[in-house]
Amino acid sequence: MMASQEGGRSTLATASRIVVKVGSSSLTSLNGGLSEQALGALVDVLAERRNRGTEVILVSSGAIAAGLAPLGLSRRPKDLATQQSAASVGQGLLMARYTEAFAAHGVTVSQVLLTADDLTRRTQYANAYRALERLLNLGVLPIVNENDTVATHEIRFGDNDRLAALVAHLVKADAMLLLSDVDALYDAPPGQGGQRIAEISEPAELESLSIGSTGAAGLGTGGMATKVQAASIAAGFGTPALITSTAQAAAALAGEHVGTWFSMHGVRRPIRLLWLAHLASTHGTLTLDDGAVRAIRERHKSLLPAGIKAISGDFEAGDAVELLDLQGRAFARGLVNYEASELPQMLGRRTKELAAELGSDYLREVVHVDDLVLL
Repeated sequence: MMASQEGGRSTLATASRIVVKVGSSSLTSLNGGLSEQALGALVDVLAERRNRGTEVILVSSGAIAAGLAPLGLSRRPKDLATQQSAASVGQGLLMARYTEAFAAHGVTVSQVLLTADDLTRRTQYANAYRALERLLNLGVLPIVNENDTVATHEIRFGDNDRLAALVAHLVKADAMLLLSDVDALYDAPPGQGGQRIAEISEPAELESLSIGSTGAAGLGTGGMATKVQAASIAAGFGTPALITSTAQAAAALAGEHVGTWFSMHGVRRPIRLLWLAHLASTHGTLTLDDGAVRAIRERHKSLLPAGIKAISGDFEAGDAVELLDLQGRAFARGLVNYEASELPQMLGRRTKELAAELGSDYLREVVHVDDLVLL
């Protein structure tokens, strides 16, 4: 096990492209202002690595937290409108500090603000990919954040940890580094005798763990739970990841045995499937007979009308739906090709029969295999 741990971590030392995510708690003081010392220390580490030839994409929280003090707010607001206002004030402050700090090392940075739509709709994620690739080719260090000022509840990532996982997948990063004020994942609270977990090789190893959430400062959005989810998402879709503290950033990038390493256990797949499996809001369910369940789960087939027993929800073509077995268990998600109102007349019927009665437009699958992911 130790050999595999060291070998895995060496990926960070040799990677040519890395996505680094830093949380609000690592950049701000308890009163909500930016900590110049903390930001400067992180920039020193990342700039040194960038100047050695590694392409670095920084996903940085902190915009909302940076906007609290100027607005006279003591804690992160709960309502979306005030969050957006704080982000609007704080994002400029955050970027100004980064621009100045990186410039001292001769590194040019750029601001890239994204919403979930930018990484899940085909045309938009192609544009996001081209933009990031060109910035990296020009020697720029992109600083990415969720576009909190305009994002609605429906199109939010919800936290920058998951945004980092999507960005890492989008740019085909060699590894992802998630930084916060916690140095690793533990099997119990460290104060209660918890031991650091050095490596997670497969998702089943997480099932027995109790994972904490937002820290006492109230500045983050998800704490360790979302970092573990993001690292698991990345590893399951082909990008290994490390969770550790910002203070350990230099050691982590050197491949030292710090933090918790999430070994890659999946292969790269289209980014819309990553979104569909972990981030999409579903708008209904389709209950399938046993034959359809086996065809999808074991033979990786598309879903046809003949295998559907029941539907629920109000969805349009292109929406995400959950696929259920006869016991009501969700086993897959997919992008449906029909509106909910079209499906009742199709249940249990063969595609050719439907096409003869209703027209050739009904030859298409209900959910195509390329738009379907097993849970």
